[in-house]
Amino acid sequence: MGQFLGTHTNRIDAKGRVSIPAPFRAALRASAVEGVPPLVLRPSHKYACVEGWPARIFEELATPLERLDMFGEDHEDLANVLYADAYPVESDKEGRIVLPDGLVQHASLSDTVIFMGLGRTFQIWEPLAAERRRAEARERARARQLTLPGSPAGAPLRVPA
Repeated sequence: MGQFLGTHTNRIDAKGRVSIPAPFRAALRASAVEGVPPLVLRPSHKYACVEGWPARIFEELATPLERLDMFGEDHEDLANVLYADAYPVESDKEGRIVLPDGLVQHASLSDTVIFMGLGRTFQIWEPLAAERRRAEARERARARQLTLPGSPAGAPLRVPA
């Protein structure tokens, strides 16, 4: 499966469509499951952005959720947060998708958006909010001297300023 890498800027057109960056479309094709819309959009429950999930990865969320009591509050809350506002979407021939109004409002999107790759998933942000989020993530990673599990000798990440 391909990864979602980089930060890309695109515009939302008058019909509410935005073009998925070409490298992200390639990653979606690599993870496609026949007969299933390739992409699930949902509001982030941590940030004012839209999350983009390949359908296959999104379906993996069901496995840990199944471990919870189906009639318990934890299951109900998590299922609501994950699924109630999730939208399976397909792009048109030009790679454009329509962003549902609720997601546009959640992320305060207007005419320009930022696609941020996160490896297995991606996020869609309002440009200034994306800049703030990236700066915050860099600063926290630097301050906590984060390392990747299994990295050579626990070497800290070198976070650019």
